[in-house]
Amino acid sequence: MTDVRLPVSADGGVLHTLFRSEQGGHEQVVLCQDRASGLRAVIAIHDTALGPALGGTRFHAYASEDEAVLDALNLSRGMSYKNALAGLDHGGGKAVIIGDPELIKTEELLLAYGRFVASLGGRYVTACDVGTYVADMDIVARANRWTTGRSPENGGAGDSSVLTAFGVFQGMRASAQHLWGDPTLRGRKVGVAGVGKVGHHLVEHLLQDGAEVVITDVRAESIERVRSRHPQVTVAADTGTLIRTEGLDLYAPCALGGALNDETVPALTAKVVCGAANNQLAHPGVEKDLADRGILYAPDYVVNAGGVIQVADELHGFDFDRCKTKAAKIFDTTLAIFARAKEDGIPPAAAADRLAEQRMADARRS
Repeated sequence: MTDVRLPVSADGGVLHTLFRSEQGGHEQVVLCQDRASGLRAVIAIHDTALGPALGGTRFHAYASEDEAVLDALNLSRGMSYKNALAGLDHGGGKAVIIGDPELIKTEELLLAYGRFVASLGGRYVTACDVGTYVADMDIVARANRWTTGRSPENGGAGDSSVLTAFGVFQGMRASAQHLWGDPTLRGRKVGVAGVGKVGHHLVEHLLQDGAEVVITDVRAESIERVRSRHPQVTVAADTGTLIRTEGLDLYAPCALGGALNDETVPALTAKVVCGAANNQLAHPGVEKDLADRGILYAPDYVVNAGGVIQVADELHGFDFDRCKTKAAKIFDTTLAIFARAKEDGIPPAAAADRLAEQRMADARRS
């Protein structure tokens, strides 16, 4: 098992991002390799001003190692902002494991990854993310004590996607309140791209609230799970078709990041974007493009914080009702961000960043 630190370099790629203050500023990045199990992973710690870095482990078949490192950098930075606005005493961190989880995920590999988490001595607390599940965290936790998102049988809180979806729904309600003067999606047409771990729970909230729902997903089994329970839900062929759906009021990206980009933003028919996916803005400037088109954007790291609220609570003895109460405050936080954006004449994403950066800066000074 080796622990390889990123060297200082004049390279214009991932190392440039790491050391460039406006997008980087990360405290530590660890490259992890265990040849026996086939583990290749990246653990990125962005900021610990508010406390130990907290963020999930993504297991994904990246096209390259550079892409994996960049994803870890972007995701960990986003966790710093998410944890700050969620009111948690945690900084931001994230890990990615490189490879197709359906092909290479083994107990040996997860234990090797857990040993790397342990080597950081509590600077990074891990949890589930895309490609990892509660059962995986139970295995990782056998190798270290800084693992959350475990099963109730193993002292954990279980599936965090339930409260993630609940928090996103609160963000949707706040968006409806801000734009239409009523905190409900009743009678609104909502498109959900990605109905996996979080998305299918979100669909339940929307239907209970009286929304008309259109879904899409690359996995046929995910669509079938929703349709078997709710045959009234409409299916779009793909995301491109979904975002162009006539009469769409709200678009919820709930799959991987980069959903809002130079191609998708001009094609959006929805008046609101509010979803569970991390890092929805493909690059700086997209938030202004949305504002210029009159599309209200609820910052992803604000509305999808329900899951991290849950896993953080697990560290202190999990109480679901206490967590749900905290997650319900996402409604008020989202409204406050919209108000700040209007007051400062900036997009909501910029307003959210300012509020998060202020909390982190205050912590560094204290």
